[in-house]
Amino acid sequence: MVNPEEYFEVIAADLDRFAAVPDEVLWEIVTLDGRCLWLVPADEVPEWDEEESTDQELAARLCVECPVRRACLELELRTAGADTVGVWGGLSEEERRALYPVWLARRGRMGGRSS
Repeated sequence: MVNPEEYFEVIAADLDRFAAVPDEVLWEIVTLDGRCLWLVPADEVPEWDEEESTDQELAARLCVECPVRRACLELELRTAGADTVGVWGGLSEEERRALYPVWLARRGRMGGRSS
């Protein structure tokens, strides 16, 4: 079992590939290909098999196979930072708040990030 510090370091390292991608490009990628945006139309409530799942659990299930999950996570860390809410990139608010300082430190070592 990986400890939480190692877990967040691995995720932050994976996000390094997006460091030079402008915010506008990330927005386009996420809005065009984000599973949560095209799988369920905005005016419909998704039907789930399980009755006792929380909204967060249901949202995370959508993220599992999303082709732009990491781009989505990168975008959320950039735009919301420690003030993040909801499920983004398959991670809960608490997970992203724990990831944020690790991600930020890596970006500092990389010389910043594009916006």
